Amino acid sequence: MVKAAQLKKGNVVNINDQPYQVKSVDVSTPTARGSNTLYRVRFVGITGGQNLDQSFKGTDTLDEMSLDRRPVSFLYSDQDTCHFMDAENFEQYSLHNDQLEEQRNWLVENMEGITALLLEGSIVAIELPSTIELEIVETVPVIKGATATNRNKPATLSNGHVVQVPEYMSPGEWVRINTETGKFMARAK
Repeated sequence: MVKAAQLKKGNVVNINDQPYQVKSVDVSTPTARGSNTLYRVRFVGITGGQNLDQSFKGTDTLDEMSLDRRPVSFLYSDQDTCHFMDAENFEQYSLHNDQLEEQRNWLVENMEGITALLLEGSIVAIELPSTIELEIVETVPVIKGATATNRNKPATLSNGHVVQVPEYMSPGEWVRINTETGKFMARAK
């Protein structure tokens, strides 16, 4: 059992006999005396991928589930499935693209640092590293004197996605991308 006040991103709880993972927690403290602090939690269903928003008081308890977490690497994807390999025992797991949603955008062949969430021996979800490094393959030319400005331009990355990067960046440079927001963080390498 875990109290709502102790919930953190990534926790997995049992709601109506279904596993849900915490995606975000917003804390709201009312100004009236005697009011309880409210925790608005956004869950994502591990097996179905559906979103669930609920509010709790800090003392409300939830049934926490224990999932096995295994380090895996991304092997490849076919039409509707992504394939992963356990880094320790070399067992292979498959997840349907619908279960991955936006995470699929950041998967690169032979990518390591991924954590597989296993429920009763079968994979139900993955956790990506918080950042990923990708190469810029296409962007407009560097503008002379652009280092003094704080403007952005679109850049196509090696995985085919377009993100906003500072104007001084050019093709061939590596950038660090936040996998949760899909935004540029810093220059890499």
